[in-house]
Amino acid sequence: MFYRIMRSFLFMFNPEKAHNLSLKQLKLTHGTILDLFYRQKVQQRPVEVMGLTFPNSLGLAAGLDKDGECIDAFGAMGFGHIEVGTVTPVAQPGNALPRLFRVLESEGIINRMGFNNRGVDNLIANIKESDFEGVIGINIGKNFSTPVEEGKNDYLLCMDKVYPYAGYIAVNISSPNTPGLRSLQYGEALDDLLDALKTRQTELQEKYNKYVPIALKVAPDLSDEEIAAIALSLLKYNIDGLIATNTTLDREIIKGMSHAGEAGGLSGRPLQSKSTLVIAKFAAHLKGQIPIIGVGGIDGVIAAKEKIDAGASLVQIYSGFIYHGPQLVKQIVNNI
Repeated sequence: MFYRIMRSFLFMFNPEKAHNLSLKQLKLTHGTILDLFYRQKVQQRPVEVMGLTFPNSLGLAAGLDKDGECIDAFGAMGFGHIEVGTVTPVAQPGNALPRLFRVLESEGIINRMGFNNRGVDNLIANIKESDFEGVIGINIGKNFSTPVEEGKNDYLLCMDKVYPYAGYIAVNISSPNTPGLRSLQYGEALDDLLDALKTRQTELQEKYNKYVPIALKVAPDLSDEEIAAIALSLLKYNIDGLIATNTTLDREIIKGMSHAGEAGGLSGRPLQSKSTLVIAKFAAHLKGQIPIIGVGGIDGVIAAKEKIDAGASLVQIYSGFIYHGPQLVKQIVNNI
């Protein structure tokens, strides 16, 4: 009931202002008596994935807390893991405003944020201050100004810096809002990136005496042939996990709805079936050898279970959380 009231208030503002206001309030209230409005106990349902023990199967997807400002507040809601980022080597403002839109009729969100963040060093400083007992995933990307053909260097630079502080590292090559980024999902470009990441992972493991898994985040807008090729590369380079999926460019299902013509990636309920199908197709190729983190349109227990039935070992929420609030966390954790 409280979140419904809060949502009515927040939805009076444009989406990005509401987002920033929410993070500010979470940051201010955590650790005070006011956090009782979102702090909640959930059942302990540990699961082993990528060699890590997650308190439960539900995580917060990347993009909501890009700079890791509210890790402990989200942890108080019951998330088993929190994926922060996408973070880039240096701070960047992202794309021009407006760049975030609600598709209210379908509980969807369109964004063309463009990896706006305060840089990897700022993120690390925030993680150092966190007391979160779950798993922190760090989602890394390339700067807008870095040519795609040199993007590998940005990923390696971020990896070097976040490795000591990450539970796992998510490699984002599937955002539709950085020109050319999705080209890294294919062929020689993908193999070159995965080979470099895996080599660096081995070096960093020796340096820190700690193995940090790498997960690749892919788009939902892939053909069957592209899914097969990506799966083959993941197996070839022994990548530790797959995150499926990022946002979609497909607008067919929301045709005629508010903001349907806006550029950017579509998330939320309209992505639900599409992302689940992609998970199932990857699962058929990976055959349990590489775990899948399922994300895209999860707005309740049934949607979460569908992702797991399709082959996901963990699930994440973002847009569903915006529309339904902390109660969604408790519902999913206690029922899957």
